[in-house]
Amino acid sequence: MMRFHKIISTCFGIGYVGKGGGTLAALATCISWYFIFNHGNSTYLPLIVTIVITVLGIWSSNEVTSDWGKDPSRVVIDESAGMCISLLFLPISIYYMAAGLVLFRFFDIVKPLFIRNTENLPGGWGIMLDDVLAGIYSNLILQVIFYLKLF
Repeated sequence: MMRFHKIISTCFGIGYVGKGGGTLAALATCISWYFIFNHGNSTYLPLIVTIVITVLGIWSSNEVTSDWGKDPSRVVIDESAGMCISLLFLPISIYYMAAGLVLFRFFDIVKPLFIRNTENLPGGWGIMLDDVLAGIYSNLILQVIFYLKLF
């Protein structure tokens, strides 16, 4: 079972690349999002996928902390979940994906607006929720851009 959690928490091994693994996981999520959801699928499918990734991320990242310690750099499913949240309910376009990637990584790295506080939560919650918040903040900005028709 631990092998399953390591596969999930590293986004199928992306977390093993070392430095830049979080950015690579977010980029892989953008590319996957584009190819999976660019076909006029249901608006609920991206939400369902995002919820599943987030729940699996909390569970799996919590499980691997027993082997890897608190908030290990190999765990990158949090970046994948946050990136999904950044892109929810927006048109599938290169512009929104690029802006979402930049905004999400900014919020994830700088951790403003109470994001850093969530890292103090125990286990998988502490690993995942800072990226969930970064994704929410990114999505809010992108929704304003969409509403103002800037892209």
